[in-house]
Amino acid sequence: MRKKTVKPMAALALAAALLFSLLPVSPPVSAAAPQSAIQSYVEAMQPGWNPGNSLDAVGSDETAWGNPRITKELIQNIAAQGYKSIRIPVTWDAHIGGAPNYTIDAAYMNRVKEVAQWALDANLYVMVNVHHDSWIWLSKMENNHDQTLARYNAVWTQLANAFKGSSNKLMFESVNEPRFTDGGTTDESRQQALLNELNDSFHQIVRGSGGGNTARPLVISTLEASPSQERMTATYNTISKWNDKNIIATVHYYGFWPFSVNIAGYTTFNAEVQNDITTTFDNVYNTFVARGIPVIVGEYGLLGFDKNTGVIEQGEKLKFFEYIGHYLKQKQIASMLWDNGQHFGRTIYKWSDSDLFNVIKASWSGRSATASSDLVYVKKGAAAQDKSVTLNLNGRTLSSLSVNGAALQAGTDYTLSGSTLTFKASRLSQLTSSGTLGKSAVITAKFSGGADWKFNVVLYQTPKLSSTSGATSAFSIPTAFGGDQLATMEAVYAGGGIAGPQNWTSYKEFETAFTPTSGAIKLQPAFFAETNDGSVKLTFHFWSGEKVTYTITKNGSSVTGTAS
Repeated sequence: MRKKTVKPMAALALAAALLFSLLPVSPPVSAAAPQSAIQSYVEAMQPGWNPGNSLDAVGSDETAWGNPRITKELIQNIAAQGYKSIRIPVTWDAHIGGAPNYTIDAAYMNRVKEVAQWALDANLYVMVNVHHDSWIWLSKMENNHDQTLARYNAVWTQLANAFKGSSNKLMFESVNEPRFTDGGTTDESRQQALLNELNDSFHQIVRGSGGGNTARPLVISTLEASPSQERMTATYNTISKWNDKNIIATVHYYGFWPFSVNIAGYTTFNAEVQNDITTTFDNVYNTFVARGIPVIVGEYGLLGFDKNTGVIEQGEKLKFFEYIGHYLKQKQIASMLWDNGQHFGRTIYKWSDSDLFNVIKASWSGRSATASSDLVYVKKGAAAQDKSVTLNLNGRTLSSLSVNGAALQAGTDYTLSGSTLTFKASRLSQLTSSGTLGKSAVITAKFSGGADWKFNVVLYQTPKLSSTSGATSAFSIPTAFGGDQLATMEAVYAGGGIAGPQNWTSYKEFETAFTPTSGAIKLQPAFFAETNDGSVKLTFHFWSGEKVTYTITKNGSSVTGTAS
């Protein structure tokens, strides 16, 4: 999925800053958010969805990044899932003619209008934008000012005319994740000045084009769509000077970066990860919503999803989506899920992870209970033991526990004391009696409301890694996982010091540095590219709590692996 090479860059920079510094103090909170017409408009948009990597694809057409063409049926099916709005990311660059008119190809314009109309016909709110143009050519504005501005103005003049007769449920976003660093502009104040110039021009063009555009909702992004306080304040100042009651602010959010990509040991949805959500959106609320400017989180998700939705363990990702859905609702902020095609099937119209969608959907109306883990490990051959987990009830009460529809009995199969749920050893022994390593059973917990929570009962043995040799371009460690699941990997040089990329942490990034596969753990070329020759001690951490060490010796492009 190409999004990983272009879109998360701003979020990565933001998250790194959040990791190593504190957010500036936010402005004071108003007593209550003004319930204006535009605030009601935004709340009616909740929830929203992005068909990413389609019309925003950089290439000849919307299939260039691997997704099929958007169909009317896709739009109808996403609406049937309960979504109320759709953000249609559009990259115009390859479809813009030369100077001085910069005419957009008529067939492409009609295609965008067709998709937008399908969404309006499905009773969805619709956002149309200028998307990857932000880094392809708008980023070069400082060094190519007049041509860049002329091209941008021409694009919005044509878009304004094309859609000025459309329903007011269609809105315009001036530019996606605006940034100028790709064009060499590094000074923050200069970047903001360039963005202000684009936004002022956008506002004047659309409002002056007549028809429905005189009052059409307009969406304005912070620099790089970052929710940093400095950038939000700058955007607030831009919007305020217009004295326009139909303006919406937007930011993007892909989570606390170490958790969102699984690096630095952030494998769980811990207090720090949760606090990043609350701090970020308290600041967003205080800066905009409480002062009369509604906010849409135009994209949200987890950065690791661009590589693999398994980068973050299932239960931990569910807790992230449960909490962010809850908190955004509390703050009266609408959100739009970024979906490259990895979530909702573009041709089969089904969710690839129904449990994830159930948690997301439940958050639209209330909270779901979760637990400290969704994994209950039973070691093969060890004495049977009770296993306890902590329930995060979130205002709910436990209604039942069942396996394949058969109810578990309180006192016999489990006990509940406050928020501590204990599965009895005798019942776990029964569930793992087949002796087959891996997931033996799923215990489904139902509550007084919200989504179900599923406990995976896993029979395991300590994983075993075997010695091997190979090349840095394709090196895999033969691994008998024994039913266990890899959480993370540490890498340190035998003589001291941290090995591999991002050497500020010994815990390497999941998928970027290492990848568990069927019967192996692959060390990625990116790991070796920043690893010196010599011996490196690897420590593999598994979700059962097991730790297994392994030594690799790198000599140029050759690698030898030795099991402990």
